[in-house]
Amino acid sequence: MARKHQLRVQRAGTVINVTSKKQETDIIKALQQVVDYISDKFGKRVVLVHEPQWYLKDIVAELRKIYPEVEFHYHFDSSSIRPDGGILYIRGKADDALTYPILIAEVKNQGTNDLRTAEGLPRQARGNAIERLGKNLIGLRIALMHECIFPFVCFGYGCDFEAGSSILDRVTTMAMFGKLNTTYLYNEGNGRFNRGSFYFRPEPWSVEEMTEIMKDIAERSVLYYFSKYREEHFQSSD
Repeated sequence: MARKHQLRVQRAGTVINVTSKKQETDIIKALQQVVDYISDKFGKRVVLVHEPQWYLKDIVAELRKIYPEVEFHYHFDSSSIRPDGGILYIRGKADDALTYPILIAEVKNQGTNDLRTAEGLPRQARGNAIERLGKNLIGLRIALMHECIFPFVCFGYGCDFEAGSSILDRVTTMAMFGKLNTTYLYNEGNGRFNRGSFYFRPEPWSVEEMTEIMKDIAERSVLYYFSKYREEHFQSSD
């Protein structure tokens, strides 16, 4: 098992935990810049926390608190949702048991036919990497269905996402038929459509591009929580 490293941001008490395998990925580099930006923007008004995963037991515990009349189940305490960029959230007061995510980020690469064609090899059936998003999306949408925002973003790239590919409609379906390459933070249709944001194209996304999109989502998410719960509801950094 890979040894865990801690990327410490000495601002607002934030600690970003990532495995050594993910430490140098572009999404983590972008995430670090988002943390710096939010720390500069809000200073000691918030405490940022980053977790590489969200355990199902914790999601269910929150759902049971919010919806006491509904039954919720899970099987294993070790089961979790692990987005590539983890979950970045702001911490409530000490007696607050809820999680307030401001950014949940994924990256998906799908498609090798361009490389196979260049090597003179026959084309293969398109992959299913994007389908693996489905489980995470279901869990995350349910976990945040009591809020009016869904601060989820997925950056996809690869030849499977070129113009004319049928895979694009699979992504659009996951986006609840929203437009691709568009940020949907606030839920629509009286809260029924918590779409999230899906940025997909053949070319890889740069750190700078992902950073700008993620900064916008994270900043507006903080302002949403301040507006809904009032700023004093959240823990400040000493």
